[in-house]
Amino acid sequence: MSGIIVVHELDTPHATRAGKGPAQGTETPVRRVHAAPAAPGTTTEPGPRTLCGKDTFAMEPARWTPSGQPGSPWYAPQQASLVCSSCDAVMDDS
Repeated sequence: MSGIIVVHELDTPHATRAGKGPAQGTETPVRRVHAAPAAPGTTTEPGPRTLCGKDTFAMEPARWTPSGQPGSPWYAPQQASLVCSSCDAVMDDS
């Protein structure tokens, strides 16, 4: 699984009372967890599209790295409810 980068599709940041976006130091919530092939020539940057076909431009690479061990998930276990079902189906087929 070294050729897979886990990326986060983030929720739209909510404006604060002053209308300047989220408060500093807060993280934007993750909407979906996707898998993307690594960009050519790198093992740390996602390619332009996820396995389900979404553009990775506005997504952030996750800190999680798939272990590559048989039977282990490609995503962080605590984010199982956020996994893109299409990306997961492709990963199950590989």
